[in-house]
Amino acid sequence: MLGRHNVLLGATLLWLLSGCHTLNTCDECWWYNRTASHKLSQGVENYEEGNYIASVEALNTVLQTKLADKDDKVSAYKYLAFIHCVSGREKMCYEAFRKALLLKPTFELTPAEAGHPVWGPVFRSAKAKFGK
Repeated sequence: MLGRHNVLLGATLLWLLSGCHTLNTCDECWWYNRTASHKLSQGVENYEEGNYIASVEALNTVLQTKLADKDDKVSAYKYLAFIHCVSGREKMCYEAFRKALLLKPTFELTPAEAGHPVWGPVFRSAKAKFGK
C-alpha cells in the first residue's frame, strides 16, 4: 500500500512540474516567481519604468535571499545605487556601490552607465577605494 502511495505522489509531483515545460516559460511557474533571479528581473523592470519603490523592494528581496548568487546581488546593489543617486541620496548610493565592489572587486559599469553625470563620479570614487 505504501508503495502505491509513493508512486501516486511521485506521478502527481511530476505532473505539476511538467506544466512549466508545456508553458514554454517559467514565468507562469509558482517556484520561479520566488527565485532571486526573478526578483532581480522584477526590480530592474520596475526601475526602468520609474517605479523606484517597487524596485527597491524587489532588489532588497534579492539581497536577503541566501541562495542568490553573487552576480545577482552585485546587480541588485548596482540598481539600488542608481536609485539612491537619482533620488539625491549620494551617501547611500556610494554605500551600495561599495557593497557591490566588496562582493566583486572587478565589478564595472557599462561605458554608458559610467558616463552618467550623477552616479558615474560616485562609482569612480567607490571603485578607487574598494575595487581592483
